[in-house]
Amino acid sequence: MSVGDFIRNSQVWKSIFRHPAPRDRRNRVVVMLTNVFLHLHPVSVRQSGIALSYTWCMGGITFFLFLVETITGVLLMFYYRPTLEHAYNDILALRDVATLGILRELHRWGAHAMVITIWLHMYRVFLTGSYKPPREFNWGVGVILLVLTLLLSFTGYLLPWDQLAIWAITVGSNMARATPLLGHEGPGSTFLTVGDVPLIHSGSDARFILLGGRFVSGDTLLRFYVLHCVAIPLAAGLLIAVHFWRVRKDGGISGPL
Repeated sequence: MSVGDFIRNSQVWKSIFRHPAPRDRRNRVVVMLTNVFLHLHPVSVRQSGIALSYTWCMGGITFFLFLVETITGVLLMFYYRPTLEHAYNDILALRDVATLGILRELHRWGAHAMVITIWLHMYRVFLTGSYKPPREFNWGVGVILLVLTLLLSFTGYLLPWDQLAIWAITVGSNMARATPLLGHEGPGSTFLTVGDVPLIHSGSDARFILLGGRFVSGDTLLRFYVLHCVAIPLAAGLLIAVHFWRVRKDGGISGPL
C-alpha cells in the first residue's frame, strides 16, 4: 500500500472527507453536495459557457484578487496604526523597513487591478445578456459588489495619510453633500424639517457621518480604517457567497447567445 492510499484510508482523512475523489458524475454530485465549499458551484457546466473567449475569466480573476487583498490586508494590519502620529510613518516603514515590504505594493496594485477586472466582468455580463431572467437578482448583487469594491478603494485611499490622500478624500467626500435626502445640499433635504428647523444640515448630513466631522481628521482616518478592514470586506464576502450560490441556482454560467 502506498503512502497516499494509507493516508486516504486513515480515520483522520475519512473524518474530513466523507467521500472519495469524484471519478464519475454520480460520485461527483455526492461529493459536491456534501462539501460546504464545493456545494456553491454547479455539479456540471456547459463547455461553451466557460470558454475563455466567452467569460474572459474576469469573475474568477476578480475573486482571486479579492483573496489576495484579504490576505495581504490582514498581514499589513500587523504593521499599520490608524493614528495621526503613526499612520504616515508606518506606510514609509512598510516600504523601506518592514520584512516583505512588497506586501503593500501587492495590496495597492491588486486593488487597482480588482477595480479594472470587476468593471470588465460587469461589461462582459452586459454584452452577453447574462443579466436577463432568471439572473436579474444576481445582476443586482453584482452591482452592489461593484459599489462595495469602489468603496474599498475610496476608504483605503486615505490610509497612507499623505497630502494626496487627505485632499483626494476631501474632494471626494464633498460629493456626499449632494446625496438625495441625506446630503444638506441634495434634493429633498429641505423637506425633512421639524417646524422650521432642518433635520439635515452640514453637521448631520451624509458627509458629516462619513468623515466623523466637518473636515478630514483623525476621526476620519479611524472611521475609514474600520470600514476598509472590517465592515466592507465582511459585507463583500457575504455577497460573494450569495453571488456564487445564485450562479448555481440559476443554472450555472449562461452560455453563448
